[in-house]
Amino acid sequence: MNKLKLFFALVCLALILFSCKDEKKSPEHLTQMERVMEIHDEVMPKMGTVGRLASRVGAKVNDTELGKQFKTAQHDLENANEAMMDWMVTFGEKFDTDEIVRGKVLTPEKQALLDAEEEKIKVVRDKINISIANAEELLKKVD
Repeated sequence: MNKLKLFFALVCLALILFSCKDEKKSPEHLTQMERVMEIHDEVMPKMGTVGRLASRVGAKVNDTELGKQFKTAQHDLENANEAMMDWMVTFGEKFDTDEIVRGKVLTPEKQALLDAEEEKIKVVRDKINISIANAEELLKKVD
């Protein structure tokens, strides 16, 4: 549990340090680590929405056909949330603060890990965005 707390503290520190920079780099000038963190930063604020929507669609689950669709939407939102949490934990275990925040040069092994993590966070981003869109669309049917 202490590892998890340390990881979240490191992520918060990274977010603060990244947000305090005066100039905004254009996407073509970002390092790969900055691109990965930018994707994380794009979807992290949506996690509250994921939780709220999971509660709202969960309240509408029943044995009807529409209720089963709500159950699927709830499951997708919960999976998206879990995917984000799992990604953050494993990412924090693989990279240290100097690598994430200060741009420390990565070893070839760490570079291969970062390549894989970039693809994983893109999948997580898509899961989050799709599950939110699907849940919101489903809720429109009953609101």
